[in-house]
Amino acid sequence: MESIGVLMACPMNTYLEQELEKRFLLFKFWDFPDKALFLDTHRSTIRAVVGNATAGADAELIENLPKLEIVSSFSVGLDKIDLAKCREKGIRVTNTPDVLTEDVADLAIGLILAVLRRLCESDRYVRSGKWKKGDYKLTTKFTGKSVGIIGLGRIGLAIAKRAEAFSCPISYYTRTKKSDVNYTYYPSVIELASNCQILIVACPLTEQTRHIINREVIDALGPKGVLINIGRGPHVDEHELVPALVEGRLGGAGLDVFENEPEVPQVLFGLENVVLTPHVGSGTVETRTVMADLVLGNLEAHFLSKPLLTPVV
Repeated sequence: MESIGVLMACPMNTYLEQELEKRFLLFKFWDFPDKALFLDTHRSTIRAVVGNATAGADAELIENLPKLEIVSSFSVGLDKIDLAKCREKGIRVTNTPDVLTEDVADLAIGLILAVLRRLCESDRYVRSGKWKKGDYKLTTKFTGKSVGIIGLGRIGLAIAKRAEAFSCPISYYTRTKKSDVNYTYYPSVIELASNCQILIVACPLTEQTRHIINREVIDALGPKGVLINIGRGPHVDEHELVPALVEGRLGGAGLDVFENEPEVPQVLFGLENVVLTPHVGSGTVETRTVMADLVLGNLEAHFLSKPLLTPVV
């Protein structure tokens, strides 16, 4: 398989990059400033694209790669891949579900605790020497808080399970009510936000879920509510979120993803009631290695005419 051209859309994982270089003819898209010239030169060589949550395979790239057979995503999300175009052209698509579920759910709980208990601010309080001048202010407990989850797939369910351990009542919103869970269902996001203290975004990004967190939802969550986003940045309308946090119309937020990553609204940097992480939901050595192996396994299965491990298309 050393002669099979594989295009890596952006830097994502050193181990994955090294293994791809060992097994395939790897092209690193970021090494070629003139993308049009590169595609024109190698359009007949590249048979696979490896993408992630930052860059994948849009319609333009797919059209420029007539020999493309498979897009393997180093991510569970598929919003950077034009799935309709892939179906139209018979291009296979895979992702990395399940293996990152636990890490993302762990981070969601970590963000909740960090926001409510002001862990980051408390850390700065000690480091700055302010503790010598007096105790830090009282914060808010997590145990027993009502938790609402948008999206009750693998990750949403894993978050719910963890929140239950904190004696939190769980409610959720999905397009249709689930018959296999006992959590309270609300048929709209606004109703969910109105009936919980912590609102967690854990759904896939689609045109229907883009800006699912808007002014109405934020106001429904209210000045004592906390928003946690471990989904995708565009789930939240940042133009509405930022002023709500500044004005105190929203109590706090824990954000792992942003609309225009790696750009983050600078106003958030000065807010004590906000915790920011750089899209690290699955960012552990253990999980990223398993994810990389899954990408490699899907590529090898495809080119050996074996069943794909995690097919999407």
